[in-house]
Parts: sequence; C-alpha cells; structure tokens
Amino acid sequence: MVADAQRRTKKCVRSLVEPERIYPKRRKTMAGCTLMAGVMLLYLTVVVRQNTASDDNVTAEKVSYFVKSYKCINNTCIFSKLPSVEKENSGLDGSIDVCRLTCGRYGSLWPKPTVNTTIGKSVIEFGLDNIKFDTSLMADQLSKEYMSEATQVFVSSIKKFCVPSCVSYATIPIISITTSTPFDYIKLTTNESYSLKINIEGDRIVINIKAKTVYGARNGLETLRQLVATYGSSLSKKKLVIAGDVQISDQPMYAYRGFMLDTARHYFPMATIKRHIDAMAHSKLNVFHWHATDSHSFPLDLPSAPLMSKYGAYSPDEIYSFKEIKDLLRYALVRGVRIIIEIDSPAHAGNGWQWGKASGYGDMAVCVDKGPWRKYCVQPPCGQLNPINTNTYKWLGKIYKDLINVLPKGEAFHMGGDEVALNCWNTTTEITNWMKTNNRSLDEEGYLDLWSQFHANSLSEYDKEAGDVNSDIIVWSSGLTEPEIIEKYLDKKRYTVEAWEGSNIPVELVKLGYKVIIALKDVYYLDHGFWTPTNYHTWKQIYNNKMPIVDNPNLILGAETCMWSEYVDDNAVDSKVWPRAAALAERLWSNPTTNAPSAEYRFLQHRERLVTLGLKADTVTPEWCYLHDGRCIL
Repeated sequence: MVADAQRRTKKCVRSLVEPERIYPKRRKTMAGCTLMAGVMLLYLTVVVRQNTASDDNVTAEKVSYFVKSYKCINNTCIFSKLPSVEKENSGLDGSIDVCRLTCGRYGSLWPKPTVNTTIGKSVIEFGLDNIKFDTSLMADQLSKEYMSEATQVFVSSIKKFCVPSCVSYATIPIISITTSTPFDYIKLTTNESYSLKINIEGDRIVINIKAKTVYGARNGLETLRQLVATYGSSLSKKKLVIAGDVQISDQPMYAYRGFMLDTARHYFPMATIKRHIDAMAHSKLNVFHWHATDSHSFPLDLPSAPLMSKYGAYSPDEIYSFKEIKDLLRYALVRGVRIIIEIDSPAHAGNGWQWGKASGYGDMAVCVDKGPWRKYCVQPPCGQLNPINTNTYKWLGKIYKDLINVLPKGEAFHMGGDEVALNCWNTTTEITNWMKTNNRSLDEEGYLDLWSQFHANSLSEYDKEAGDVNSDIIVWSSGLTEPEIIEKYLDKKRYTVEAWEGSNIPVELVKLGYKVIIALKDVYYLDHGFWTPTNYHTWKQIYNNKMPIVDNPNLILGAETCMWSEYVDDNAVDSKVWPRAAALAERLWSNPTTNAPSAEYRFLQHRERLVTLGLKADTVTPEWCYLHDGRCIL
C-alpha cells in the first residue's frame, strides 16, 4: 500500500513540476495530485513526529542518572546535579573533596593556620609512587632519621586515599624539608612553627617545608596531607590531586593541646590507642594523657613491680607490657605527640595493691572494694593508698623508676591527686591511731595536712628516681588546690594544676602564680551525656568555649578533652571521642575569634579525613547538609 502510494506520489510530483507537459485532458489528474500531495504531507508529518518521539525516548533511556557536581562560588562549594549515562561523575567537579581543597581562605585545613594562608585555585594530578623527599638541609642526623619515619607515616596516610588504587602520573612532587635546630624530644617549650610553599615548575611540584624543629616540620607535613584529595569514580582508578599554589606560615597559640584516655575502667587494645594517636596527630593535638591506673584496675606490666598487673589487671590478656609501653612512646613521638602517664594517687588506687600485706609490706592500700561504697569513695570499687605506710612510697618509687626509664628525660608526670575520700582514712584504725599518736587532729584540716604530706613523700620518691628536682608534676584540681589554701600545701614551682571543675578556678590559680591546664568537666568531658545527670557536649560547645583571659597568659598551658571509660569500651570509643576532640584542636591551635558556624564545613571535611584514616568518627550532620555548603547550619 505504501509502495503504491509512493508511485502515485512520484507521478503527481512530475505533473506539478513539469506543467508545460500537461495536456488539457489531464487537468483532473493535476487536481487529484494536489489533493494527494496534501494527504502525503500530513502522513509524513505524523511519521516524523513519531520518529522524533522515538529518538527522544532513546535519549531519555541513555540519561539514566543524575550525578553530583561542585563549583566554588563566593568561597562556598555549590552543589548541583547533572544528567549522566554513568552512575558517578568521574571528573574534577564530581569531588567535593577537591572543591573544598581550594575553596575559601583556609580550604579544608584543620586547624586553620594562624599567621598567613594563601591557597590558589589550581590543583594538579600527581602519582603517589613519584614522591621524593629531600632532607639534606635538616639540622643533624637524628633529625633526618626522625623525618625518615615521619615521611613514611605521611605516605602511608596518602595511600589510604587510594583504595583500591590511584592512577600513576609522571608529575613528580619533590618535598624539601629544612630544620635549624638539632633533634630533641618534644616538650612544653618546643617550637612547633613551620612554613609551607607549593609551586608548579613544569612537570615538577616543588614543595618546601621550613621549621625550627622536626615537630614543626611534621606539622608542615600534616598540613600538606590536608592539601591532597582524590577524584574519579569507584569503577576506575582514583586520581590524586594537590593544591598547586600555596603559601602558609603557621604556629600554635597553646603549647599543651591534649586528649586523655582512661584505660583503667575499661581496657583498650594497644591498636586502639595508636588509632587515637593517629587522629590526634592529624588534628595537631600534641599531648596524649594516659590515665593508666585507677581503683578498678592496674594494667601496666612493669618489671620492677610485676605483682601490680598480676593482681590488678582484668585478665592476663588485658595488660600493657613494658615493651608495648616503650613502643607506644616511640609511635607517638614520630607523630608529634607527647605521652604523659598518670598513676593516680592517693585516691583512685586499689586493685593491684592488694598483695602488700601477704608479702610482709602491710596494707599499702585501704578501703579496697569496701562497701557500702558511697561511704568510702566516689564510685565503686573503693580504694585509697595508705599514707602512713612507708612501703607505699617504696613501691610507688619502683613504679616511678620504670616509667622514668622509658619517658624522655624531664618529661612531665601526672600524679592524679583528686577526690580523696577523707572518710576512708578516718574509718581506718591504723590511720586514726597514727593521727592521734602524732598529735594530728581528726578533722578536715588534719586530713588535708596528711594528704599534702602524701604528695610531698611521693614527690620525694619521684625526684630520687629521676635524679633531679626539675620534673613537672601535674595534679588534678581538688580540695587541696582551692585558691584559698593551695599555697599552704603545693609548691607552685613544682606543681601544675589540671582544673576540671569551677570555671573561675583557672583564673584564680593563675593569679597565685600556678601553671594551669584546663579540662572543665562541663565542656571537655566526653563521657558526659552518657550517664545521669550529665549533659552531652557537642563539638560546637567545645569549639566555642573561649580560653580564659588572665594577667599572665603564659601560665595557661592549654587544655584537653577527657574520655573517662566507665561508659565506653573498644566498641564505641571512636565515635564518642571523634570528631569532637578535634574541635578543641582548632581552639588551642588558632584560638579563633569566630564561632563554630564559620568553621563547620572545614570541620565536616576533617571528619571525613578521620574516617579515611580508619576511625569510626561520629557524624555530626545529615548527609544533605554535608553536601550543601552554607545551607544547613544546624
């Protein structure tokens, strides 16, 4: 039928285009052809429209997905969706990590630098296998050896971006590291400043890190890592990029930037502790305060006092060997982190000390596991060292000796010193008889004198084992450190007070000339909110808490967040600590004048990096908010 119509159409067309050949007797045919042409035109129009619709359907079938795209506009990564035949946008604009790398004054750096920051908009691909390090201008051989290990940590952390693999490029990153002072262990007075420059020269990425010390240089490497991101789809190899035009000068505002972990209420595997030190290093926190012992357990296996862990550990598998302790100290040092060990005393000490009497040393601890616990301590199980037994100090000395032998010379030591339950001592016959014999009153003042005498005796043992009287000793704020009485009991030249209650206490102690570390429970205790009647503190509350203004700011050493472990074990500790602990990192490094909302999207990006490192860092915002900069400040 269609073929017949086509033949008639051709005949009609000839008649229409060749009118001179039309004879009068065929004029009817011409009229009929005109009608036929109109019909065929209508037919062709319908067919073309159907075919066009069919082509549109094919195109719609090919556009199967809408993929993410990001563009930096007015210092904000603006999110949009683009039609695509692939599930993922494998281009540069498909990676929010790449967009945030150079978007805004500080990109995605955490903590933000303090002196000068210039981050250009260019990024360049590079291959991980091509990275070269030049340490020829470092101050001495020990510095070069330190940096050799630190650069291995750097490369290892970059590799975690490349799962399962990254594309190789001929572009060569050359990282030159310069230091000017010989190697030394990190301490309170260490210069941690650095400068970082990145330039592109042909097929080379020229990176210069300059610092006074290896720890400043390590900080520069950490910043460099945060200037690296990846793009590409999960179906193909990822592509590494680095910001190509960077100049940064940086130094911390506070020297003590800490995180405390309690390994006595719950035991944490050494791998977990190292994971937290990784997160600290990546956040530029530099003090790991190890609350190693308490009345619950004594997990340190020390060569001079092996019965402590034998009696005090939860099990033979839940101890920290002396070799592991030494290994952890080195692990932390390479990541720019000091370890300050705490042996809490005279309170918070019980399990681990029970063997004294049977071994002929008398009761070195009293009220151990005594009940009802509310009468003799602040939480079960009770236990408190015996301040009148000379063997107590003898064995404390042995503990101190082992730890001094593995710690850097002159490193600070934490002696605990809080929450002494006077009623425990006051209901122990041996102690009350001694008090009476020595004409000591059995009132609060008498027991405060006994408490301070305990500290004096403990310090004497520590100094004897250390071989000098220069070590910094840290104690928690307590009834003994009240501003009205502290000068009577504790020497400001030897003791630093870690203030955990009373928001004005740090200011008052500084007025008296005491060095202070801030760990206010109503802001920095990360276990709060998980037990009644405490309240959970968000990262924003931690970030927004300003450091106190004092007449002598040098006496405010810094601050730390604390993870007490009554209500957390290895299954959930990551998410309860991170990323909240990192909020304090920027407060202490940069001491910003702005509040959390202006830092939120850098913080969210830092959380993503912590996850890349292997931490199960908690989320702090809906995914929609993470993807939409500036539109969801909660």
